[in-house]
Amino acid sequence: ALGMESLPEAVLLRILASLPAAELVLVCRLVCCQWRDLVDGAALWILKCQQEGLSRADSDAENWQNFYFLSKKRKNLIKNPCGEEYLEHWGEVENGGDGWKIEELPGDFGKEFPSEEVHKYFVTSYEWCRKAQVIDLRAEGYWEELMDTTQPKIMVRDWYAGRRDAGCLYELCVKLLSENEDVLAEYKSETVTIPQDNDASWTEISHTFSNYGPGVRFVHFEHGGQDTLFWKGWYGVRVTNSSVTVEP
Repeated sequence: ALGMESLPEAVLLRILASLPAAELVLVCRLVCCQWRDLVDGAALWILKCQQEGLSRADSDAENWQNFYFLSKKRKNLIKNPCGEEYLEHWGEVENGGDGWKIEELPGDFGKEFPSEEVHKYFVTSYEWCRKAQVIDLRAEGYWEELMDTTQPKIMVRDWYAGRRDAGCLYELCVKLLSENEDVLAEYKSETVTIPQDNDASWTEISHTFSNYGPGVRFVHFEHGGQDTLFWKGWYGVRVTNSSVTVEP
């Protein structure tokens, strides 16, 4: 009887492409030199991407295996981005004035959010309110070799708005940290000033980290603000739908 080794390579590729990706890397790659070369090559992963509807503009990608895994893993790494769990998962909280509060959209003197999937937001008070999350990239499945060699783009997004009857301030600061929490790259927005009598529109702010060098293990995301009228209560900047994604 003929064995698997007698199959044409194109047929063997299609058989391998039907298997789960983790099995290809952890099991099939160890079977023999031929299978190792196929798993390490681009053709198998291009086929898997085609089968699963994963496409990219750069058809000359150097590492289709990494592109496949990054595409499958892509998700928002910020937990509780819209206040559905109150302040759960947010640390290093600075509760100036009357502190942070969660409100339902659109809120007093506010506007609905551009996405119907977002229902709540965080709102600041009359002194600075800041909150942060630290994302452990390894715990999220992004292994060290991938981060050090491929250095996939890290996309950061946040949304902020004022209320029509009050002015406010907003800031965003994101840092890429090493194992020892040294800062390897940093993005800090200007202090955004929203005047009183604004239109309460939601504004997206974003930044993409790339070519940041080896050693990144954590992402430190921090944002916050306050009102500029010093009114008791919650008249400061509103934030919601924060996101950090590792891009394929």
